[in-house]
Amino acid sequence: MKILQISDTHNRHQQLINLPGADVIVHCGDFTDMGTEDEVLEFLNWFIELPYPHKIFVTGNHDLCLWEADGIEGLPDSVHFLQDRGCEIGSIKFFGLGYNHPESLIPYNVDVLVTHEPPAMILDESSNTHWGNVPLRNKVLEIKPRYHLFGHAHENYGTENRKGIIFSNGSSLDSSYTIVRKPKLFIYK
Repeated sequence: MKILQISDTHNRHQQLINLPGADVIVHCGDFTDMGTEDEVLEFLNWFIELPYPHKIFVTGNHDLCLWEADGIEGLPDSVHFLQDRGCEIGSIKFFGLGYNHPESLIPYNVDVLVTHEPPAMILDESSNTHWGNVPLRNKVLEIKPRYHLFGHAHENYGTENRKGIIFSNGSSLDSSYTIVRKPKLFIYK
């Protein structure tokens, strides 16, 4: 299965062109700038129309109007808003954690964990500050998903393999909020 990761587009998602093919596209949050309903609707209209069989997204710290949402009515079956919930695509189990929600909600049988926040000290530095979450790091190392996809720290785009877990910060923007990074494509075997 091919999984395409994007994150931190902050209303600039329309600038992502010539996206590579994949089975699943994952947005790790901060798709809006001010977190308004209009921004969310504009993003969703774009996201729904993307030519991917499955689309997954979680909230980021900018996506304010969805922080406490239990779900979004009217989404097509192919679009998965993983706010503290999971879905299974093929035999792969995805789980998304809403921004600033407790790590205790993450179950043990997760293959791909999607969050906005990075785990502490793993691809989490931006503007000389570590933005990572210590309890999240501890939980990820405990449950050992195959992948942990996240964003938030714009300057620390990258991928690391630690203890058999692939950690990926897929921030599309740099610290000046300019799209400079390509989406990441993973082949899940």
